[in-house]
Amino acid sequence: MTDGQIEPDTKDWTWVLTRPCPECGFDASTVHHRDVGDVIRRDADEWIRRLGAPQASARSRPGVWSTLEYGCHVRDVHRIFHERVTLMLTQHEPLFANWDQDQAALDGDYAAQSPAVVAGELFDAAVTVADTYASVPDAAWARRGLRSNGSEFTVASIALYHLHDVVHHAWDVDEH
Repeated sequence: MTDGQIEPDTKDWTWVLTRPCPECGFDASTVHHRDVGDVIRRDADEWIRRLGAPQASARSRPGVWSTLEYGCHVRDVHRIFHERVTLMLTQHEPLFANWDQDQAALDGDYAAQSPAVVAGELFDAAVTVADTYASVPDAAWARRGLRSNGSEFTVASIALYHLHDVVHHAWDVDEH
């Protein structure tokens, strides 16, 4: 991109539930859904460090989010997945409202947020969703929910899908 704008992500990433991600290396078959909350908690600790870096607000190159922008996105991902898992646990096969992550970045003016504030919000959102995963009764892991595009999830599969997003964005920030 020549103007430095972020190119919208239009991919359907649900395939990461059935095969490893060639970019970040996440392999859902190697993670038990009950472990997702613990991994999310550890990652939240790392975001405190990432967002505390002096250059957290700077983009490393045009067209690529800064650590701050990725942090805002991960915070919002935790909030969205908490909402979706809660719906799955309290409703019969809920249909999730569409979430446009690119529009959320624009509406939330991610680049203008305070890294310290985002670090605290991300940590809180991560702990909240991790606690939700930790409280899922054995029989409820199979409860279903549907994304607006028709993709079907169980609580177990959405936990792994969520975790890929977290791992992938840590890779985006730490490896680039």
